[in-house]
Amino acid sequence: MFAALQTNAKITVEEFYNIKFNSIDGNKISLEDYRDKTFLVVNTASFCGFTRQFTGLQNIWNKYRKDGLVVIGVPSNDFNQEAKTNTEVKNFCEVNFNVDFIMTETSNVRGENAHPLFKYIEKNLGSRSSPKWNFYKYIIDKNGIPVNVFSSMTKPESSKLINALELELFG
Repeated sequence: MFAALQTNAKITVEEFYNIKFNSIDGNKISLEDYRDKTFLVVNTASFCGFTRQFTGLQNIWNKYRKDGLVVIGVPSNDFNQEAKTNTEVKNFCEVNFNVDFIMTETSNVRGENAHPLFKYIEKNLGSRSSPKWNFYKYIIDKNGIPVNVFSSMTKPESSKLINALELELFG
């Protein structure tokens, strides 16, 4: 059974590293460029009550990027709380929260039109992992396998999330 899981994981891992985004600036982001890194992926929205979580996400990025953490914010209007343009989202995040971690263009994060990364996460963690609101947080290990999901209610700097991140970063 372990060998079968391992084989499936390898196929899935290559699927993960083939995923691409456009950045909020319109540049290309390829997850392949971050092979062997741990990821924290968050669906974000500028006008959400959880928007203050950008501060915690930025703090995590500042603290752990030297240890191999990649933080990716994925703005989404799936819950009708995002600015109209990528430029507005970028300006909001930079001016209000000094965000300098990776931000993608506005993308769908659930349903049929979800970005391939969110389809990949749901395929691996199950349908219950699909974002129910903004600021769902996903940890993806160094092998490209989603290993944990935290709801909007979990603050980025909570001990629960930090412990899970450190487990992936440091073993």
